[in-house]
Amino acid sequence: MGLLQELHELPGGLLEAASDELDGILGAPTLIHLSGEREPALFVTVLMHGNETVGWDAIRALLAERLRRFGSLRLPRSLSLFIGNVSAAAARVRHLPGQPDYNRVWPGTELASTPEHELMGQVVARMAERGVFASVDVHNNTGCNPHYACINRLDDHFLHLASLFARTIVYFTRPRGVQSLAMAELCPAVTLECGKVGEALGVEHARDYLDACLRLSALPNHPVAAQDIDLYHTVARVRLAADTSFAFAPGEGDIVLSPELERLNFCELPRGTALGRVIGNDDFRLEVRDDLGRDVGEDYFQIEDGELRLKRAVTPSMLTRNEVIIRQDCLCYLMERCDAQLPSRK
Repeated sequence: MGLLQELHELPGGLLEAASDELDGILGAPTLIHLSGEREPALFVTVLMHGNETVGWDAIRALLAERLRRFGSLRLPRSLSLFIGNVSAAAARVRHLPGQPDYNRVWPGTELASTPEHELMGQVVARMAERGVFASVDVHNNTGCNPHYACINRLDDHFLHLASLFARTIVYFTRPRGVQSLAMAELCPAVTLECGKVGEALGVEHARDYLDACLRLSALPNHPVAAQDIDLYHTVARVRLAADTSFAFAPGEGDIVLSPELERLNFCELPRGTALGRVIGNDDFRLEVRDDLGRDVGEDYFQIEDGELRLKRAVTPSMLTRNEVIIRQDCLCYLMERCDAQLPSRK
């Protein structure tokens, strides 16, 4: 992977390039510093997953519009832009075979070291050296989810940064190795989930949010009112075992998942809700891990009358019918409301 590729201006033709054309221009993950009226810089990462194009489409729309309007960028705050997995973007996939997930290899990861780990460590070290106002990592979802923001600390600055994007906020501490957890050591950090790839609303929402962040002189110090946000805490990550087959049609897997699965995202599901039917496998189990990495599957799921059912009320997120994402990432996350965990008010 080598040393971090770092630039201080936009290469010619960059803003005209679609995400799958960036590899031909940049050739590697690239950190670009653009000066503005205020310091320190807003740090923005895009294309941590090569098939999640919303971040690149949003930031290039924002920068191109400023060039058209002013003849130069004239940024209200400096911007440091990290463009991630351009080789996967060229192939329009999350990551290439043999590559790690670029959003699991940032400092703090529990995965074995790779050249990509070194690269992300260089990015964080460089931003620590330069100073950073706030960090924004922009993603798409594969399933039907509302637009929402994720944070890793229950701190008012983090909550304000998230609520500027959406009322719905998710607090999580796993998986490790994600960009926002690493950057939270330096500044308020947020991950944006902007709906499905190709939806214009997601691009517009992300563009407007990034524009608003660049215009901020400071993040508010006053508390975020509990009634102004819907705050969730991720309590478990749900995965299918590697040797488990699954399908969305009868007769094609160890478990037949509900075709309506995606409609359950961000719905508060009661105990007994069925997610699928287990077919002839008495040993079927999901891999369910909590924030401490403990196996908590028996706390959340049971097989009853051949159906995989919830043992307690929870709210799922990131349920998807995309079979590749289910294998590469997870089936879903389980969440609970956590308004009581808001920062203490003085």
